[in-house]
Amino acid sequence: QVQLVESGGGLVQAGGSLRLSCAASGRTFSNYALGWFRQAPGKEREFVAGIGWSGSTTYYADSVKGRSTISRDNAKKTVYLQMNSLKPEDTAVYYCAADLSPVSRYAQRYDYWGQGTQVTVSS
Repeated sequence: QVQLVESGGGLVQAGGSLRLSCAASGRTFSNYALGWFRQAPGKEREFVAGIGWSGSTTYYADSVKGRSTISRDNAKKTVYLQMNSLKPEDTAVYYCAADLSPVSRYAQRYDYWGQGTQVTVSS
């Protein structure tokens, strides 16, 4: 089992940057794949980025590819999402998720979820 708590969200103007953090607690972490998802009001939750347990495998949604970097620090039990060149369409609640399966783009594959952190990008 693992518990996840996101932080680092806030209000940023277009073109700015944010680094989101997701701190985990529990007996296991290193062998979990981690993913970031986001959900805007009235829209379905969508995949943003994912990272495998070793950190060697990463995936990004086309909408953030080239602007974002996902990383993890197993010693600190934390996964990060660095987002640059933010756009108004990036505005959403961002969630981190954990799964014992290989890293996936599909939300239904993840067993554990944080409560989310709000990211708002102004024009």
